Amino acid sequence: MLKLHEKSGEDTAALMAAIGRRARTAARPLAVATTKAKNDALAAMADAILSNEQAILEANAVDMSNGEEVGLSASFMDRLKLTPSRIKAMADGIREIAALKDPVGDVIAEWDRPNGLHIERVRTPLGVIGVIYESRPNVTADAGALCLKAGNPVILRGGSDSINSSSAIHACMVEGLKAAGLPQDAIQLVPTTDRAAVGEMLKGLGGNLDVIIPRGGKSLVGRVQSEARVPVFAHLEGICHLYIDRSAKLDMAVRIAVNAKMRRTGVCGAAETLLVDRAAASTHLVPILEALRAAGCEIHADAGVMKAFADASPATDADWVTEYLDAIIAVKLVDGVAGAIEHIETFSSHHTEAIVAEDAQAVERFFNEIDSAILLHNASTQFADGGEFGMGAEIGIATGKMHARGPVGVEQLTSFKYRVRGSGQVRP
Repeated sequence: MLKLHEKSGEDTAALMAAIGRRARTAARPLAVATTKAKNDALAAMADAILSNEQAILEANAVDMSNGEEVGLSASFMDRLKLTPSRIKAMADGIREIAALKDPVGDVIAEWDRPNGLHIERVRTPLGVIGVIYESRPNVTADAGALCLKAGNPVILRGGSDSINSSSAIHACMVEGLKAAGLPQDAIQLVPTTDRAAVGEMLKGLGGNLDVIIPRGGKSLVGRVQSEARVPVFAHLEGICHLYIDRSAKLDMAVRIAVNAKMRRTGVCGAAETLLVDRAAASTHLVPILEALRAAGCEIHADAGVMKAFADASPATDADWVTEYLDAIIAVKLVDGVAGAIEHIETFSSHHTEAIVAEDAQAVERFFNEIDSAILLHNASTQFADGGEFGMGAEIGIATGKMHARGPVGVEQLTSFKYRVRGSGQVRP
């Protein structure tokens, strides 16, 4: 298992600089690694995770005990906890990534010019990727596997709360690299909980880090976005909205609302605001809210909703901009799809929004006028996940507009170059 580095200050700066150099050295052989070598490594990683299940659970038990001692929130503890089923899901996710088409070398487009030049746009690895994350130890496996498949070395900096779990998982990833004859430095886990390590990554590790992907709470992501000297793929918050149109089927609306909020309240795709068409208030509002309350959800409601449903707390201005990550939802009546769009564009974090409706025109307007990374029709916001998109897994959701947007999977972890083939042409 990873040997932890306990020193700080200049020692951490030197440690991180060395990690960056080793990652850069691994970049070239990894960029040209065959699909078979990468897939063999991934298969060996999945096998290692399953065969080391007990060691991973024991490491996670240490993290869970430490988390209880320091009073981590219930949602944080849920993200931290590993179980046999979650470990199996990690291994399955790695195998799904192995089954994906290798994006490296894929010809995205090609065309011929009148002068006979043949031009191709071809996918290439992005380079060295840094992933900074909190609590979820499964990110160690997801991020490592995705970056490997896309031909990128990765430097993983997990939270101090999950250091033991992440170390146990990382050991399995290294075992897979060894088995396939790939550079062991292709997947590195920062072996220190010193916060200075994050600062060194944000500086770019002497030019050796090409992209940073933060995955965690608002304070972490906000710091990365404000201080990073290299490009960042991230979302700051998941203030996700679910709109129930007057044309929605009631049973479907109830089912989707409960799932969108309550399936897992601590994920970024959980619905935080429920918008109900005022024209459907008399038919849809109370059944939906009763189902949410029965599922254990606390309801913060505007004045219109309070009149119809007394078992709620009055909403404040803060509710419309709060990512609860808990069994709480803000509810508001709006004037049709136009009112929903206005509210969403005012308060959304541009992560994920959903509409439940049978009116095709309402759906098209919702899709056309809302500028969020993911939009869904008649489906739960909890589908905002790379695995559910068929990407095998994801490193995170990006809400920016440059390069990657939505789930960040293997294709989003590539750039491209142009290959131009001629037959002796010179430019006049």
